[in-house]
Amino acid sequence: MPEARSVTCMIMVAAGSRYETRESNGIAHFTEHMFFKGTEKRPSARDIAGEVDAIGGEFNAFTGKEYTGYYVRCAAESRSVALDVLVDMIRHSKFDLDEIEREKGVIVEEMNMYFDSPRDYVGSIYESLLFGDQPLGWDVIGSKETVRAATRDTFLDYLGRWYAPSRVVVGLGGRLNGDTTAEIEALLGDLAPRETGNPSPAEIPSPDKPGLSVHHKKSDQAHLVLGTLSHPMQHPDRYVLQVLAAVLGGGMSSRLFTEVRERRGLAYYVFCQNNAYAETGTLCAQAGVDLNRVEQAIETVVAELRRIVDEPVPEQELAKAKEYTKGRLVLQLESPQGLIGFGLRREVLEGQVVDPADVIARLDAISADDVQRVAREVIGERAFHLALIGPFEDGERFARLLA
Repeated sequence: MPEARSVTCMIMVAAGSRYETRESNGIAHFTEHMFFKGTEKRPSARDIAGEVDAIGGEFNAFTGKEYTGYYVRCAAESRSVALDVLVDMIRHSKFDLDEIEREKGVIVEEMNMYFDSPRDYVGSIYESLLFGDQPLGWDVIGSKETVRAATRDTFLDYLGRWYAPSRVVVGLGGRLNGDTTAEIEALLGDLAPRETGNPSPAEIPSPDKPGLSVHHKKSDQAHLVLGTLSHPMQHPDRYVLQVLAAVLGGGMSSRLFTEVRERRGLAYYVFCQNNAYAETGTLCAQAGVDLNRVEQAIETVVAELRRIVDEPVPEQELAKAKEYTKGRLVLQLESPQGLIGFGLRREVLEGQVVDPADVIARLDAISADDVQRVAREVIGERAFHLALIGPFEDGERFARLLA
């Protein structure tokens, strides 16, 4: 991106929380934390942070269910420093025993913050309801018990099992000067190749069995996620699902925003999205709603989901949803971080880099018949699942709304 003045250096690994066992749940996220705590060359977290601060950079990491990423954003001329810090963290972190024990307290407090944020936590309740007691259904952050029980061997076992060269991709986006390939080769070229195998296949739940999970919490607002099983990541209808989600809950003129917020005043926020994994996925709507009108909010969301099954999307509304989806992609790709994140996720999860122009062409080709066909498959033929957080003693009152 010659117009950029910065560069984003990112390392992404095809390993996340679904690569864990019940005993090690949370170790992918915990490992991400520990990579920032010191290496032989940079012994402390302050040493690592100070070196990134000295180039005016920003660095962070993120852990998902199927991948983990680490990045530094900096001025283009500081790229070599950024790459050296990143690779040093990944290859030479010490996993000091005292640091591990200290960081357990940090992560437990991160959990407390997360569990106290119902807008964030309701998504985990929903995926636990949908996928059950398997890695896709567990919290990425783990549990207090598994985090407190982690030892240095827990980290080394996880890294030794999954952090192999075949699962690591390095990406650079922005203004690139010089021979980037030679630079990466010098930093990582001596890693010996080895096979890791794959995690256990996910167990796909029955699509026709409804589910309900109500988490009691004293609050002034109810938070809900309502959805169905959808298609896996590489399904031929992946882009149709994006457009379907945009019609339902993408932006402030979408159907759910209009019906739930603007016409009925039931919520401040409401949206719809499709979350796809290697073997399965879920199309779901989320909202924070008036405690006294929760049933009305659920009924309204269900009605909109059923309407898109029964009625073709008008051409003008379809065109708007397609342009919305394309526009969001373009906005993502105009920054170095967004561009390289897009490319790395595809490479890590699917083994290929996709030209954004191809994505836009696929979106342009979607018809109203495509949207209704996929809506019938994903919504019309599959049961609803509802996760709800609020001060509710009796969850069964909501079960009838899913029938």
